[in-house]
Amino acid sequence: MAGTERPGAQEWVPPEGDLDALRAAAPGCRGCELWADATQVVFSAGGPGARLMLVGEQPGDREDREGEPFVGPAGRVLDQALEAAGIPAHDVYLTNAVKHFRFEDRGKRRIHKKPGTAHITACHPWLAAERAVVRPAVVVCLGATAARAVLGRPVKVGEVRGELLSEDGGPVLVTTHPSALLRLRGRGGWDAAFAELVADLRAAHRAAAG
Repeated sequence: MAGTERPGAQEWVPPEGDLDALRAAAPGCRGCELWADATQVVFSAGGPGARLMLVGEQPGDREDREGEPFVGPAGRVLDQALEAAGIPAHDVYLTNAVKHFRFEDRGKRRIHKKPGTAHITACHPWLAAERAVVRPAVVVCLGATAARAVLGRPVKVGEVRGELLSEDGGPVLVTTHPSALLRLRGRGGWDAAFAELVADLRAAHRAAAG
């Protein structure tokens, strides 16, 4: 795999700098091969001082085109869940474990393809730098890919979901990715799954508030 042959993002991450410096440097990253086919890097939304850092998997098709995280269908679900949990926008920093869209072409459509371990590893210096600058009280991992990126090990979401994990870098809570809820639209289980996501976000925000 081409991504394993590259050095990772570290040489492109400014050794010292604020979020503006990180965002300015990110488009030049060549830490893995995903930059070549993606429209652009999709970095983050939010500012330093946010009490919650929400980490997703990677940008989707719409995020890749617009350059902002969580602006597609899964982002709308997340917005609804944050509103239901009573969490204000200024308390949230949104980012992804991998900053470029990985996909495969099917006719005229670009179909999401899960990032590999090499992509997660290559992109980790960006995530670590963001965390150091934002200094969130709690990191919320949306799905297994985000959990692996943050915790540095494979995680089964169902086994740790909703628990406040004590890690060296600070408290971490793992929950489902909003995209998983999209598959329940029009089928049974939507209400329960949405309520669980809201409860997890509310628990993380409550912990962040001390």
